[in-house]
Amino acid sequence: MDVLRPPLINIKGRIYRRNIIQEEHNEEVEEEDLSYTGPLEGDEFEDEACDAHVIEQTNKGFRCAFDVPSVLYKYIIGKKGETRRRLECDTKTSISIPKQGVEGQIVITGSHRASVSSAATRIEVLTESFRKKQPFTHFLSFPLNGPEIQEGFLRFKEDVLKQCSQDHGVEESIFQNPAKLHLTIGTFALLNEKEVKKAGEHLRECENVIRDLTEGKPLQLEVTGIEYMNDDPAMVDVLYAKVDVTDRSDRLQVIAGRLAEHFVAAGLMVRERERVKLHGTVMNTLFRRDSSVEDAGGPGRRTLSEREAFDARNILKRFGAHRFGAFRLNSVLLSTRYSSDCTGYYASAGSITFS
Repeated sequence: MDVLRPPLINIKGRIYRRNIIQEEHNEEVEEEDLSYTGPLEGDEFEDEACDAHVIEQTNKGFRCAFDVPSVLYKYIIGKKGETRRRLECDTKTSISIPKQGVEGQIVITGSHRASVSSAATRIEVLTESFRKKQPFTHFLSFPLNGPEIQEGFLRFKEDVLKQCSQDHGVEESIFQNPAKLHLTIGTFALLNEKEVKKAGEHLRECENVIRDLTEGKPLQLEVTGIEYMNDDPAMVDVLYAKVDVTDRSDRLQVIAGRLAEHFVAAGLMVRERERVKLHGTVMNTLFRRDSSVEDAGGPGRRTLSEREAFDARNILKRFGAHRFGAFRLNSVLLSTRYSSDCTGYYASAGSITFS
C-alpha cells in the first residue's frame, strides 16, 4: 500500500497534509486523511484552537459533541477503522461515532482541552473535504412552468424536431420536461433532514428582503430568445431560454444575487461565479442517456467527456427569437432533485413568496 503525499495545505491557519491511500493497481480507496503536521503533545496542544465547537469540562477531562451527517461517518472511520484509530492516536483522544445510517453526534473525549480541540478540528476539515464531493441534493429555483411558457416550449420543441432533427445530436430525449422548466439560483448538498430544515429556515430569513425588492408584488417576466452555454454553436451541451423582467429592471438578477450571498455566507452554498447566471434550460445533453437526470444548473453525475454535444447552429438561426411567453413569478423554492410534486414540478422542501 502506497501513500501519496502532495504538498501541504493550509486550512484555518493550520498546516495539514492530504494523504490519499491507494491499493495495488492504483485503485483509489474512498479514504482521505488530513493530518495536522504541527505539535501534538504536552503544552503545545494549547496552540490548536477549535472555534466552531463547544468543549465542556467533565470529571474525567474534556468532551466535545457535534453533528455530522451519517453519510460522512465512513470518511471519519476509514477503511477497517484506520482513520479513526490514527486520529485517536495522534490527538490522544477517544472518538465515538453512531452506527452507520443513524443520525447523531460525534463525541470526542480526552484529558486535555487542546487535544479534544485538535481532534474536532481535524474531523471538521475531513468531513468538509468529502462534503464537497457529494452530489447536490437540492437547489434554489424560480419556477418557470406556467401554462403559457409550457405551451411556448412545446411549440419550440415540435418545430425544432421538424426542422432540425437531421442536425448532429438533435433528438427528442435532450429536451427539458416542460413541467420542470425553471431558473436555478444555486445548488446544495443537504445530507440529512436537519440540514434540509436549516436551509428552509435560511430561505425564510430572506423573505422580507426579497419582498422589499419586489415591493410586495409578483415579478412579470418575459421569456424570449435562446442562447447557448459554450463557445462553439456546432458543439452545444446546454441551450437555454432568455428571461427578462418586463419593466427591463434588473430586479430578478438582484434577488438571485441576494439569495446566493445569504446562502454562501451561511456555508450552505459554494460560490461558483461572481454573478448568478440565470438561464432556463430547454435542451441539455445530460438528458440524452438518462431520463432521470433533470437539469438544475449544477454538475451532473457524468463527466463532460461522456456527453454527446449537438449542433445548434440551425436552431439558433431559425428560433433565436422564439417567444416562449410571459410568466408571473411569485416564489422562490427550495427544490428537491430527482423528485416531482402533484403538478409535475420538483417537490419543495421550503419556499417564500414575493407578495
